[in-house]
Amino acid sequence: MSELGRALVVLGLVIAAVGLLLVVFDRVPWLGRLPGDISIQRGSWTFYFPLGTSILLSIVLTLVLWLIGRR
Repeated sequence: MSELGRALVVLGLVIAAVGLLLVVFDRVPWLGRLPGDISIQRGSWTFYFPLGTSILLSIVLTLVLWLIGRR
């Protein structure tokens, strides 16, 4: 049972961290409007695909996880 408890605590911390990141990234004005982000507007229809933002976040997360893994 202790493994299940630890897993639930870790899952809760991950959810809290993701929520905190969403709040912080909402305040960064250029995030989501990088070169490479695709935005198509036709009348009342809008398509948005944050390709540049996704690549940037992937690189940052890869570096962070690589640094954590080296310890």
